[in-house]
Amino acid sequence: MPDSFVTYGAKAPVNGHTGIPPTFLGQSPPILEIIEDAVAIAASDSKVLISGESGVGKEVLARLIHGRSRRSHLPLSTINCAGVPEGLLESEFFGHVRGSFTGADRDRRGFLETADTGTVILDEVGEMSLRMQGMLLRFLENGEIQRVGSDRRQTIVDVRVIAATNRDLLEQVRRKEFREDLYYRLNIVHLVVPPLRERHSDIPLLFNHYLEKFSLQAGVPMPIVTPDVMAVLERYEWPGNVRELKNVAERMLLMRAGQVVTPANLPLVTRSGSAAAPTAVKTPANLSEAIYRSMVDGGESFWSVVYEPFMLRDLTRETLRGILQRGLQHTKGNYRMVAQLFNLPATDYKKFMNFLQKHECQLPFQSFRLVAHARDRQADAAKLGQPVSLVR
Repeated sequence: MPDSFVTYGAKAPVNGHTGIPPTFLGQSPPILEIIEDAVAIAASDSKVLISGESGVGKEVLARLIHGRSRRSHLPLSTINCAGVPEGLLESEFFGHVRGSFTGADRDRRGFLETADTGTVILDEVGEMSLRMQGMLLRFLENGEIQRVGSDRRQTIVDVRVIAATNRDLLEQVRRKEFREDLYYRLNIVHLVVPPLRERHSDIPLLFNHYLEKFSLQAGVPMPIVTPDVMAVLERYEWPGNVRELKNVAERMLLMRAGQVVTPANLPLVTRSGSAAAPTAVKTPANLSEAIYRSMVDGGESFWSVVYEPFMLRDLTRETLRGILQRGLQHTKGNYRMVAQLFNLPATDYKKFMNFLQKHECQLPFQSFRLVAHARDRQADAAKLGQPVSLVR
């Protein structure tokens, strides 16, 4: 989630929290309403479910709630449920004892235990397996911690739980992909952060904020943004939400520091106004397509529109795999051509593949080559007026 959604004043955050509560940047009615609701429930210990598309600031809203709560001076821990391999997630949550699995050379506390008395943010909670959902439900009922490999309860902890997701959890419940009892256990208070396209009046404020922030960091003068540029930005649908806007602002600073910015200086995809169809919560398929098009049609780099949001937990594995699938379909299973398609230099190919392998997102290329070969056979047969089966 974008950290610059939030202002801390002069004091930087330390150990996950600061004495100055964070706040959203925004002046639109939907954001003002969200802030009012967040402040109203902050003083309680009620569980909160925050939903919204990737990049809208769900974690920042969670930090706002923690910062206004009686636990604000206590630990704040965040775990990305989609960013940790399934085999390690239980250990990350609950800790483990020495010798419980290969590499467990000492006892280790999990993040729930280290956050005792504070707040935990479960980011992308909709990505958890049913098994982990059951373990989380049991913890929410009694607060008990039993480390992996232990045969006894370790301790009982007291934490406030705030869950965030870009999924429609009710739809997942209907598909039996998310436990109904866990959904209602988490959904004491439900806050929905609107996408940027539904609050266009916030765009000038956010864009200028990012320009000012980056100019201060780089020690260079801010670009001069013309009204025509701001009009283009306000018309654009922003499928990547504030993360995408931040990237555009950073690019403008790098390319036009101290100079006048015109619409011609904006990325092509922004000027064209193309975007995924509006939805209340963007599906991974729609988001994958929008990001894929921003690279193929808009010239964006994989490192800026995929890698960075993924590492910041704005993108899930499912979305990343969807983007990669589109690339492999286009290149007939050729990973080197995918890297070129995603605007990566040849020297970055190994780094690209290592990243996919590390985060369990590499897809087998053979199936894409077989499908491409079958389609080629079908096309050749059609030219010759001969029937052909796609099944070998």
